[in-house]
Amino acid sequence: MNKKVTVIKKITRKILGFILAIFILSVGVFYIARLAPGDPLQSYYGDAVESMTTAELDAARVRLGLDGPIYLQYIKWIGNALQGDFGLSLKYKTPAMEVVSPLIGNTLLLGGTAYILVFALATLLALFCGMNEDTLVDRIICKVGTAAYYIPPFWLGVVLVLIFSINLRWLPSSGAYDIGKSGDILNQIQHMILPLVVMILSHLWYYAYMIRNKLLDEIRKDYVLLAKSKGCNKAEIVFKHCFRNVAPTVVSIMAISIPHVLSGTYIAESVFNYPGIGALAVVSAKYHDYNLLMLVVLITGLLVISSSMIAQSVNEVIDPRMRLREGQACRMTESSLS
Repeated sequence: MNKKVTVIKKITRKILGFILAIFILSVGVFYIARLAPGDPLQSYYGDAVESMTTAELDAARVRLGLDGPIYLQYIKWIGNALQGDFGLSLKYKTPAMEVVSPLIGNTLLLGGTAYILVFALATLLALFCGMNEDTLVDRIICKVGTAAYYIPPFWLGVVLVLIFSINLRWLPSSGAYDIGKSGDILNQIQHMILPLVVMILSHLWYYAYMIRNKLLDEIRKDYVLLAKSKGCNKAEIVFKHCFRNVAPTVVSIMAISIPHVLSGTYIAESVFNYPGIGALAVVSAKYHDYNLLMLVVLITGLLVISSSMIAQSVNEVIDPRMRLREGQACRMTESSLS
């Protein structure tokens, strides 16, 4: 019974923390966006704003919910958002959700594919370098990987477009698919190749290096020497023992990397004009499209915060020591309050 109560308390605490984080995020973005210089009416009315009278401008702000103190605007916005109404996109003049909905799938497909490939390749690369520490191959990989990491993604994207799209004409330079081929999977894959190459090269060695170092720290521990003395080969020790102990750290790295990989997705979408919420976020910020920007930021925040919580739960399953530390922290908190 006590165990069941503890689980319920834990789940409740996570849900409340999630709601609080989203609330703080929404308040921060709402205020910062409205305090930024620029007139959102320019996005909605265009050049017609210059010929509008003061009375017409005031009436337009009332109609678009841009009048009154910022805190009253936020109360009105959050009330509508809780009912599923995220307001009108000032640039596209349609509900913000209708603008974002068709693009979420593209971003999740591109970002999710890059995320899986980055960590699959980073783990394999880290294992290879860990088993061949300080060899010529390991040193070459370290130097090449470091150089690739410091290449600016936008510059790399332009170079790849010049080589493979303009000169060789092997791959498309923009879009998610050719006109009339939205259902062609092979065509979609062709459009994803260059963005994926940029994202993988920009992130691969950063995470491979961290995993490699954690793995090398584990390889140098005393139990590895004991296993070697018993006749276990290096591959068996690394895969069955060392990597298993490093696995919780890898999961943690994967969790905290989501904002990093997601920002890389946004950059790739902008460079290759790939239709996703990353490119949409840039447009909404540029044109002061508050409602669209709020929705994109909230979707991003939901992905980042929820993935971090999921990763923490997975870590607790993989590494029982985390559960023990959390239980001790909870008991200390309860004793201090009593």
